[in-house]
Amino acid sequence: VQLQASGGGLVQAGGSLRLSCAGSGSTFSLNAAGWYRQAPGQQRELVAAISSDGSTSYRDSLKGRFSISRDNAKDTVYLQMNSLKPEDTAIYYCNVGRYYTNGYYYPFDYWGQGTQVTVSS
Repeated sequence: VQLQASGGGLVQAGGSLRLSCAGSGSTFSLNAAGWYRQAPGQQRELVAAISSDGSTSYRDSLKGRFSISRDNAKDTVYLQMNSLKPEDTAIYYCNVGRYYTNGYYYPFDYWGQGTQVTVSS
């Protein structure tokens, strides 16, 4: 599976961005997917995950501002980010993995190249 993340950029605080992750390979739509982010000097953290059939889970601190969705016909997973804050500045990565019924997401070792999101104050 190959993943291509896009949609990042520079936005003012309070603005919105929608990230896209296009997957290639016949099994992309059969897999769960997740968005991670990594800020400078910090560990990569899970932002949101979605199962193959659309169940979702979110990092608690981001609930209500971020929304993950997918279009299996286009082999694409999206991350809608609203009310952005400077602390959301990071490189955002997409990933495929396994989604458990309790909302736990286990990432496989397939990563996109990342897309930079910068939120100015």
